[in-house]
Amino acid sequence: MLRTWRQRITFSDIVVWAIGLAIAFMVIYGTIATLRLGKYTSATWLDLIITGLALGGIYALIALGYTLVYGILRMINFAHSEVFMAGPFTAAFLADALVKLGIWNRYPLLSLVLVLALAAAISSGIAFLLERIAYRPLRTAPRLVPLITAIGASFFLQYTFRGLYGSGLKGFPTLEVLKGYWTLGTIHILKTQAVVILGALAMMLILYGIVQYTKFGKAMRSVSEDKETAALMGIDVDRTISVTFILGGASAGVAGILYVILFPVAHFFMGFIPGIKAFTAAVLGGIGNVPGAFLGGLILGVLESVGPSLFLDGMGIPAPYQLKDVIAFIILVFILIFRPSGILGERMAQAKA
Repeated sequence: MLRTWRQRITFSDIVVWAIGLAIAFMVIYGTIATLRLGKYTSATWLDLIITGLALGGIYALIALGYTLVYGILRMINFAHSEVFMAGPFTAAFLADALVKLGIWNRYPLLSLVLVLALAAAISSGIAFLLERIAYRPLRTAPRLVPLITAIGASFFLQYTFRGLYGSGLKGFPTLEVLKGYWTLGTIHILKTQAVVILGALAMMLILYGIVQYTKFGKAMRSVSEDKETAALMGIDVDRTISVTFILGGASAGVAGILYVILFPVAHFFMGFIPGIKAFTAAVLGGIGNVPGAFLGGLILGVLESVGPSLFLDGMGIPAPYQLKDVIAFIILVFILIFRPSGILGERMAQAKA
């Protein structure tokens, strides 16, 4: 038995575990050192958690697009970050027009609905065209081919929007009604953060309801299990896949508007970092699992918000918040190494791996 154990453990396994233990030790040491300093009050930690939940809600909605497409095609749509970018970047021009017409702050609910509808429509349209033009002809190709195509489509969309809208930053007007904060007992939460958290939760519930409780959702799950058998049972596989891309695009478009509500600037490169983090969230929660993607987004957002101050401040690292992106990528690496199926994901059968 000892010999079998030695055969299973390789040198690379030892190195990986050693690195993991070293990072775990640094996290524990940094956390204890930070808490001993007493630099942050409980109110500050609560503010950081709320900020993380708002940011995590955006990651979660983008991650839903990744997880829906992966669940039905077993491919990662790396152009999804540009689907996320296209909606709010286009809607910013509509928002400016509404400001000039005096509608933006006079009818805030109508204005918000209009920009949400436009962003969702643009992102859904681009997602549909991606599937129809770039991915459908390659459906039977080796897996590496659609992956490379997705990366190429990502660059194509980035520089197409740069050419159409310019390379500069496009300011997104703020709604007067969303300035300030709401008070819940002793908790103060910015109105923008509350809207983002509630909007992300509502969108997740809508998508989950579609996938689990509608006829189309049953078709999606059938196509995900076996496309050939689903087609024999009368399911239009191409239509089901196209609508799945449209749903993922709509989720990304809504996420884009929520993003510019928090950070009121749009530009052609705005989808790259949130897209990578959303992919991390999808993997963390269990890619292919809708609640898992949402949970992964929230966890990642909170860790990114709280982690730099909690893990790094106590070790005397200057400006620890500038290292917040490192946390996301370390999480991605370790999830891929130690639990590729994610928190709520199940290990796939060998035929689907």
